[in-house]
Amino acid sequence: MLQLGLTPLVFGAVDGIYQGVSGITRIASGFIGDRAGRYKGVALFGYAASAVCKGLLLFVSSGSAIAGVIVGDRIGKGIRTAPRDALIALSVKRSDLGTAFGVHRALDSIGATLGPFVAFAVLALAPRAFDAVFVVSLAFALMGTLALLLLVHDPGRADRHNPERRVSIANALHLVRSTPLTKLIVASAALSLGTISDGFLYLILHRNLQFDAAAMPLLFASTAACYFLTAVPFGLAADRFGRRPVFLAGYGLLLLSYGLVLAPLNAAVQVCGVVILLGAYYGATDGVVAALASSVLPVHLRGTGLSTVTTMTGAARAISSVMFGYPLPANIGETLYPSEISVQGGEMSH
Repeated sequence: MLQLGLTPLVFGAVDGIYQGVSGITRIASGFIGDRAGRYKGVALFGYAASAVCKGLLLFVSSGSAIAGVIVGDRIGKGIRTAPRDALIALSVKRSDLGTAFGVHRALDSIGATLGPFVAFAVLALAPRAFDAVFVVSLAFALMGTLALLLLVHDPGRADRHNPERRVSIANALHLVRSTPLTKLIVASAALSLGTISDGFLYLILHRNLQFDAAAMPLLFASTAACYFLTAVPFGLAADRFGRRPVFLAGYGLLLLSYGLVLAPLNAAVQVCGVVILLGAYYGATDGVVAALASSVLPVHLRGTGLSTVTTMTGAARAISSVMFGYPLPANIGETLYPSEISVQGGEMSH
């Protein structure tokens, strides 16, 4: 029986760290990509690092080693995020940024949707063969890395040797203090401070509705599916009607999802409504905020600026997770996964 003994506060801290750990490397990788003018190479290193970590899962067994490999995977994600987004932004016209990021986010989220089902299918064919799940995960990671290596053109920066477009720490700090980007960072971070972690939201739904705990992973997969379905339409709408209204409308959808959690509705209606609204919120904000940032950033500091926005937003979400976990009752998770999780001393394990 798995006994982790996490209180809601600690769970919030862990969730915040999980969301924010890759942010440590985002700004550095974005800056390096800008400085070298070779975004593809930096992104490729991040994807390769994550692939190596997935392969290492086949050989580690202790809890500390597994945790280290997972952290390494998150660092790889942090390394690749900013240069990958810079590649997208530099490959399309400014008027199509919302659509481009929407397409990427949709394709990215389909992996999150299909991943759990692939894992279940592998385990159904080979029960308890967890190594087989890691092998499949490694295979997909390698295919993605090879696709980037062989199929993606790096537009680079033709002006990287221009003294007026020199990338330095001083220029990066000046960029952060620039009015358009500062406004976007402050607005995005402030809105993120009011968000609740998906895990907490699903946990509250489970406590209120008492549905089968085995259905919990389906909530995450269903939210990712809704994200996939809405990312491109919202990206197109942002390019046509304005990115700021679509971005703010996304947070309106998130607020409605919070209201549904507390509404005295039929359980099925409540769960479906929350999942749909939450997925639509991601579709209207994640790619759109990247398009907003790209539209105000100079070409030679595109990676640095994008990484700053995502890092500050991630930090705000991490703080929000801790703040929301603090007042929750310690026994909120007593009924979650009762056959696998025990609660001792009023503490929650998830």
